Amino acid sequence: MKALLQRVSEARVEIAGECAGRIGRGLLVLVCAERGDDEAVGERLLAKILKLRIFSDDAGKMNRSVQDVGGGLLIVSQFTLAADASGGNRPSFTQAAPPDEGRRLYDAFVARARALHPEVATGVFGADMQVHLVNDGPVTIPLQMAP
Repeated sequence: MKALLQRVSEARVEIAGECAGRIGRGLLVLVCAERGDDEAVGERLLAKILKLRIFSDDAGKMNRSVQDVGGGLLIVSQFTLAADASGGNRPSFTQAAPPDEGRRLYDAFVARARALHPEVATGVFGADMQVHLVNDGPVTIPLQMAP
């Protein structure tokens, strides 16, 4: 499972002009389930995300987690994180989990996040979404957990 984290001062996702999810300070989490992933992989990835120290402490060092700062999570499905562009100019997405499996794993990831963290907003799996964010720093961190 792959994720791309962006530390944000605010973020929202819109679908057909309507806001589907919004957070203030926190993390925009673009997440992609890949072939072979299961719920355990998602749980390990989420644990890493919640504990990753990428928010500044009083001395200005990245030493605090999203939980430490009381930040929100905006979780958005993003199958294009599985893109392989090594074979030409058109990316292949064959490593992405099939849609039904991807939806199941995304839903499990979101449910677990809601059980562990007080503020979780989402996009809609498979929807055409517009993501708006103010990247704080900028700080952008790619993560990957293998099955």
